[in-house]
Amino acid sequence: MDASVKNKVSDSYNETLDIPRAGFDLGVFVGDLAFEEDASSSDDLSLEGLQEELEECKNDDVVANILSKGTKLREYAKGVENNVRQVELDSIQDYIKESDNLVSLRDQIHDCDSILSQMETLLGGFQAEIGSISSEIKSLQEKSMDMGLKLKNRKVAELKLARFVEDIIVPPRMVDIIVDGEVNDDYMRTLEILSKKLKFVEVDPMVKSSKALKDVQPELERLRQKAVSKVFEFIVQKLYALRKPKTNIQILQQSVLLKYKYVVLFLKEHGKEVYMEVRGAYIDTMNKVLSAHFHAYIQALEKLQLDIATANDLIGVETRATSLFSRGREPLKNRSAVFALGERINILKEIDQPALIPHIAEASSLKYPYEVLFRSLHKLLMDTATSEYLFCDDFFGEESIYYEIFAGPFSVIDEHFNSVLPNCFDAIGLMIMIRIIHQHQLIMSRRRIPCLDSYLDKVNIALWPRFKMVFDLHLNSLRNANVKTLWEDDVHPHYVMRRYAEFSASLVHLNVEYGDGQLDLNLDRLRMAVDDLLIKLAQLFPKPKLQTVFLINNYDMTIAVSKEAGPEGGKTQLHFEELLKSNTVIFVEELLMEHFSDLIKFLKTRVSEDPSSSSERPITVADVEPLVKDFASRWKAAIELMHKDVITSFSNFLCGMEILKAALTQLLLYYTRFTDCIRRIVGGSALNKDLVSISSIMYEIKKYSRPF
Repeated sequence: MDASVKNKVSDSYNETLDIPRAGFDLGVFVGDLAFEEDASSSDDLSLEGLQEELEECKNDDVVANILSKGTKLREYAKGVENNVRQVELDSIQDYIKESDNLVSLRDQIHDCDSILSQMETLLGGFQAEIGSISSEIKSLQEKSMDMGLKLKNRKVAELKLARFVEDIIVPPRMVDIIVDGEVNDDYMRTLEILSKKLKFVEVDPMVKSSKALKDVQPELERLRQKAVSKVFEFIVQKLYALRKPKTNIQILQQSVLLKYKYVVLFLKEHGKEVYMEVRGAYIDTMNKVLSAHFHAYIQALEKLQLDIATANDLIGVETRATSLFSRGREPLKNRSAVFALGERINILKEIDQPALIPHIAEASSLKYPYEVLFRSLHKLLMDTATSEYLFCDDFFGEESIYYEIFAGPFSVIDEHFNSVLPNCFDAIGLMIMIRIIHQHQLIMSRRRIPCLDSYLDKVNIALWPRFKMVFDLHLNSLRNANVKTLWEDDVHPHYVMRRYAEFSASLVHLNVEYGDGQLDLNLDRLRMAVDDLLIKLAQLFPKPKLQTVFLINNYDMTIAVSKEAGPEGGKTQLHFEELLKSNTVIFVEELLMEHFSDLIKFLKTRVSEDPSSSSERPITVADVEPLVKDFASRWKAAIELMHKDVITSFSNFLCGMEILKAALTQLLLYYTRFTDCIRRIVGGSALNKDLVSISSIMYEIKKYSRPF
């Protein structure tokens, strides 16, 4: 209908407008607009904003068409009004045609309204019924919650009551097992149940006031007494098995006793007096058993002991002072172990090896220094103490039991040690034992077992004073030595110095990884004492040259022994190297003075004078000619004599050849100075025919240097 109206208005518009559609200028037509009516009021009209409105309507097709054709507005308005009226009439006709449909639509709407009214009534009824059901559900929900709470409370009460009944009741089967059963795994589980029941009636105050307890408590007490009596007899019988000879205690502890450790816990909780009896029985048994074992082991070890040193085996003691009978009891090879470390150091590398088995060693006829037996004894002690400490902690839950058990073994070991230590004069062995104790302390620390800390400290404290005492014996033997009885008319290394070299090198080697400052101080004191003694021995030689040779041989031997013991010679080795250098220089001068005394004296007294100076006694050809001819005639023979002298004087061939090389080098220097002096003398060229060339001397020197 709207479309038809729009078409009619458009047709009317087209009929009214017969001006061609051509382009136009709005400004041109605005001025031509005229209104016949209300002309008198035109002066009151405001044209403000007209231009903007025209601009807005410029793009409207209808307005543009009207203005371009010049149509009068009143006529156009009348045409539009007629068209609208026509459209209205047409619209009325359309409604008349559709009146039947509208009536039908109204009837349908009325019917729908009736149906909806009925549904509203029906839904209202439903809503009322649902409301009543909701209140009923709410009531049921409240009843359900109330019933749930009652059920929960009843379940809690039932659970507590069931636990109470379960904890307080004494089943017949439990009574049968406790009274008549054998002590085994089932018996242990029954003991745990009985323990829980006993704790239950003792701890809870509400249980104590219950009437049920009055009926059950006598029965529980009889069961407790029966169980305590039965397990006491059982565990004591097991403990007595430890006393049987040749019993492997550790296996019995681990495989038998630990299976029944709950028995001990039951006694500890419900039979304190009986537990103390079991505890005392175990302590007494193990104390006696371990004491007997260690006593037997010590007796077996004593048969394997090799005595190394006696009170007379000191550095500064004369060899002849030792009794022939005491010396004959031991092989000569064992005497060297008094001062030299040798293979005894290996015991520190085998610190964690198993202990010696005495009967095997005895069957092989083996003997050992005491430090080997000392290590074996303490290795056995460590392993036994570790095992017993862990067992006591696991089985009894008390570490203190261990210390009561080992009071006996400690006493046995202390008795043995106190008998051996005062008779020990082996300083090297004592220092090795000190190092063994230190290593054992580290082992126990790594095991995290503190049970031997105080004992090992006590042994260490006992060893140090004894070592200091024996060390001081060696020191005093050097300080108080009788030089005349020790002196021998022999420039080779003295046996006292060899003893000192081996002794000091051994102690230095044992101190490398420990850096014990006190030991270093003692070694310095010993070195000063041996220095004094060596100087005194050297002074007994009639000739200074022999004194120097004696000192060089001893210093060289000391350095060699120190290097052989290890590369860690320290300041002691440096000290003797300096002494060797200084005495080598002295010997070289003495050796050259023996064969070329005139030449050396001339160089030291006259060479420094300037031959061209106006002194009273200038050096002349006559002064040097005898020296030139003397040197030329016998220099090779003198060098050969020097070589023989060095070979026979020094024990160490290499050291001797080094000294000979130094002497020949110094001779070359002297002769070079001598030839330079001759060249500065007036007329000295006349002696050139008798001078030995430097190259000849160097060639001769190389002959004696070839072994190097």
